[in-house]
Amino acid sequence: MKNKDFQENQNFSTQIKWLVLSRAIFAIILIVTCLVFSLGKNLSFFSQPFFSLYNIAACILILSVIYLIWLNKFKKKLVLAYFQTIVDTIIVTAIIFVTGSYDSIFTFFYLIVIIYTSMLLLQKGSLIIATISCLQYGVLIELEYYKIIPPFLNSYFLSNSVNDSHIIYRIIIVIVACFSVAILSGILALQLKGAKQDLKITQEHLKRVEKMAAMDEMISGIAHEIKNPLASLSGSIQLLQEDKKSGSYEDKLMKIILRETHRLEHIVNDISLFAKPHTDNAIDIKLADAIEEIIELFLNDPEWNQKIRVTTKMNKNLSVFIDPSHFTQILWNLLKNAGQSIKGHGEIKILLKSSINNRVHLTIKDSGAGISQKDATYIFDPFYTTKPDGTGLGLSIIHRLIDTYNGMIDFESTPGKGTIFTILFNDSPLKKQTTKS
Repeated sequence: MKNKDFQENQNFSTQIKWLVLSRAIFAIILIVTCLVFSLGKNLSFFSQPFFSLYNIAACILILSVIYLIWLNKFKKKLVLAYFQTIVDTIIVTAIIFVTGSYDSIFTFFYLIVIIYTSMLLLQKGSLIIATISCLQYGVLIELEYYKIIPPFLNSYFLSNSVNDSHIIYRIIIVIVACFSVAILSGILALQLKGAKQDLKITQEHLKRVEKMAAMDEMISGIAHEIKNPLASLSGSIQLLQEDKKSGSYEDKLMKIILRETHRLEHIVNDISLFAKPHTDNAIDIKLADAIEEIIELFLNDPEWNQKIRVTTKMNKNLSVFIDPSHFTQILWNLLKNAGQSIKGHGEIKILLKSSINNRVHLTIKDSGAGISQKDATYIFDPFYTTKPDGTGLGLSIIHRLIDTYNGMIDFESTPGKGTIFTILFNDSPLKKQTTKS
């Protein structure tokens, strides 16, 4: 399934379901623990703080049911995720309050909420929840310190029993812990997301490579068998054309034959490039410079310069070992496909960055018509095309060129919203072989 929005929505919904389930399990464990402890101490069901903890657990279970209904009935999953995690911080604050506030041992619950928020909402979400957690804890301690709210368990106020500096140190420690966990867990969540994306691209790419491997020898043989007689045919037509009067009926027919012969030669050349790309001219190229040159050429084309806006966000220091003409062909074809998919005015965004494993990520995102699920399975297959005048070799050649340089390509598309092509370039073994020789 190549529908990005559908995939992300499904994954997000699954994560929320697991979170709701985990929350319900926590509530049940909280109830059982309180019951066991109170019975072991021969305490009443209504004794504090157990009765308040039972109420909190009941609220968690009721909220879990509400969350599940929301998840199944409404579309705004992101709002639900933020709402859940913010409510969780309030629940944690309530637990801390009924278990002693300043003396409570349950402040670490804030860290748990921050960690699973980073898994759900990445670093931005974890930082928001860390901020809310710190504010709630600080306000709770300050309200008790200034005797605005009475302590839930203790008969004394903080201002009468705890030094001011100790309170400040405690709040600072909580703040540092919350933001440290938010930053670290956010980084890990981003790395995990990137690793999952790389794994998905790798799996899809390998499937296509295996599929194409069976075609290579056959396609190469066909191209070789066609090329020689086609060259002879083209030469013969040109010789015959010299004997015909310009503008005559025969001359017009020969021009049509010659034009179609050149078209066949172009297709055969594409087939040869798909079957056996040559890497003799591969060098280290600065990707940002090469991309800017290709964009300039693309926007100079009258077909695109009035309706397409190209924006870039690039790491200027990244380079790749590749034949410059091959890289030009790759990016030019992707830009042309993006432009053709845009009806009226639109935008193409290019992102160039490096990943933690030293791979180079090149992303081309357009605001075009997108790719249907029916076509998505076959777009890299040789000779598959949805264009009336297309040969169906453009994307298959791109795939083969990228694979030749130890890279990978994949895409995500939402019909009606656009397509994102992602290319991963690795440190190519071709570069190492050239260096050694």
